This record gives sequence, structure tokens and C-alpha cells, in this order.
Amino acid sequence: MPSRSRRLVVLGLILVATLIGFVSILTTWVDRQMLDSDAWRTASEELVQDPEVRQAMSIYLVDQLYANVDVGSALAERVPPNLKPVAGTVAGALREPLTDAVNRLLESPRLQALFVTASSVAQEKLVNVLEDKTGAGITTGNGVVTLDLAELVRALATELGFSGSRLDRLPPDAGQLTVLRSDQLAAAQAGVRGVQVLSAWLLVLVLGLFGLALFLARGARRETLRNIGFAWLLMGFAVLAVRRGAGAYAVDALTQPSGEASGKRTWLIGTSILGDIGWAAIVYGAAMIAAAVLAGPHAWARWVRGRIAPVLNDSPGIAWTVVAGAFLLLVAWGPTHALRTLWGIALLGALIAAGVLALRSQTLAERDPDASAPPPLAPEAGDVPA
Repeated sequence: MPSRSRRLVVLGLILVATLIGFVSILTTWVDRQMLDSDAWRTASEELVQDPEVRQAMSIYLVDQLYANVDVGSALAERVPPNLKPVAGTVAGALREPLTDAVNRLLESPRLQALFVTASSVAQEKLVNVLEDKTGAGITTGNGVVTLDLAELVRALATELGFSGSRLDRLPPDAGQLTVLRSDQLAAAQAGVRGVQVLSAWLLVLVLGLFGLALFLARGARRETLRNIGFAWLLMGFAVLAVRRGAGAYAVDALTQPSGEASGKRTWLIGTSILGDIGWAAIVYGAAMIAAAVLAGPHAWARWVRGRIAPVLNDSPGIAWTVVAGAFLLLVAWGPTHALRTLWGIALLGALIAAGVLALRSQTLAERDPDASAPPPLAPEAGDVPA
């Protein structure tokens, strides 16, 4: 058994790795979802296809039409002369039906594509500003990034029958939402630089600390593996809790009560990768705990080891074929991001192989406890048996 001081060092390493791992998950989410154009585009497609978000978007777009187009005058041009005096009143009454009509129009792939394109351009502008680059119609240091839905406003107005002359009078800022202001630029750029550095190295540091803890835990490696599994569980549940709590705060702070449902859906879609990482950490932690328990002294664990020992020890080719087949099926499924990357596949494959070797060594020792003991010394000539 390791000394008390060694156990404290091992527990300290696990604690530090857990805290760093939590930060690593958050930086990885920002890097993979907020700064990655493909992930952003996928999230934008999910947003515009979500009924709650589409309803909120319809309300905003109709508000933009009423704010920038004289709907009453446009309607007066289309009604009989005796109804022209009430055109303004009718236009006000048409606001809700127009919102429903816009919602239906947003179900079309063409209009959804306009939103996705506008969102992707905004993300490119955002990344360029945060990384102090040029491109996408901006200059470095500008610091003002907008989501420009002007084309979508014009397309919807055309679909609703507004004339081209009125659309030409739309102001340039119609349908524009500010994403980043110049007074936020310095802090945002510093944060992104930190994310890009940390997301690449924090995970390596976390794995190194856990590996060092296992190396130092001589005589208690099974318990240490179990504790590391609990650490991964803690990280995963903490990430899911932060996602839930931060989402509730953000929705309450940034949306009106009428837009609470769409705000929640937007947050869930925008943090989907964060949720995936949290659940992946939970799955990895549970697998480590299961492996530690399987190697333990419990009666059912000994029973399981006894059942698999004949194949594992006497027919290792079959055992490795089954393990390799299951691993390839897991890779083909790709339930986590690590299993969709070369480094993740290699790392997980190496860990599984090490686990199988350790289990085989344990079952061999249990089957023949004296196999590893040195043979007794042969009696020398002249020795008299007792």
C-alpha cells in the first residue's frame, strides 16, 4: 500500500486535474462551437428549423417591416377608394396574421437558406474581428459585428406583396442585430486568444496529471482508477449543471417573458456541443469506474472474471478479435467527438488494449496463483529431510 503522503499527492493530482478539466471542457466548447464555421452553420440550420425560434424570428421580422415600411399606405394602394381611410387600422389588425404568414414562409428552404447564409457571414465577421483579421467586408479593429437579415426582410416583403419601390426605401440597418460592439472588442479578443491556446493544451495536461496519479499510486491503482472515474463524472455533471444554470440566467436577462421559450431553444441549440462533451465525460467516467470494479474483490466481479478467463487466457486470438470488432463498431458509431478524431481513436484504442492486457494478467494470476512464484530450491547433497 502507498504511504499516506503518496496517497495525498495522488488525490491532489486528481483534484487539480478535475478543476483544469472543467476549464478545458468550457474552452473546448467555445473553440468547437463558437469559432468553428461548420458547427455554427449546423446550429443556424437547427435554429431556423425550430418552431419556437422560427415564431420569435417571425415576430421580429414583421416588427422590422412595420418599422421600416408604411404598411398602411401600401395597403391603401390595393383597396377600393372607400376603404382607403381605414387602411391604417386594417394594417394594424393584420399584424398577427402577417406574423403567422411569415412563420409559414420561413418553412421554405429558400428563405431558411437566406437566414443560414446571413448567420454564417456574421460568424465569419465575428471570428475575423476576434482574431484581428480582415475579411467578410470588415477591417481589423472595427469591432462592430452585426447579423444582417436585410435580404431576408426584403424577400419576405416581396413574398407578402410589397412593391419594389417601397422596398428600395428600406434603410440600410433594417433587420440588423448587433453581435459585438467596439467597447467589447479588447476583452473578447483576449478571451479568444486564451481559448485558442488553452483548448489545445489543457486536455493534454489533464490526461498527463491523471496518468501521473496512476503511476504514483503503487499498490492502489484500482482505487485510483475508480477515483479518476468519479472525477470524470463530476466534471460531466458540473458542465451540465453550468449549462442549465447559465442558460436560465441568460434567458431571463436577455429575453422578454414572451420570448422565453424561443430563448431556451436558442440556448440549447447554441450549447449542444457543450452538452455532448458533458455527457461524454460522464460516459468515460462510468467506464473507468466499471473497469475498476470489475478488477475488484467483489464476488460478482470474481464470477465475471472466471467466466471470461478461459477465452481470455486460452484463446487470446478470439478475445482480441471480439474486442477489436466491438471497438470498430464503436468508432463507426462515433457517439463522442473523440471517436471522430484520429488522436481520440488512437488514445481510446490504446487504453482499451492496456485494460485487456491488465485483465488477462489478473485472470492468469487468479487461475494459477503460484505460477509467478519462483521454484523451490533443489535439496543439496547430504541434506537430511526433516
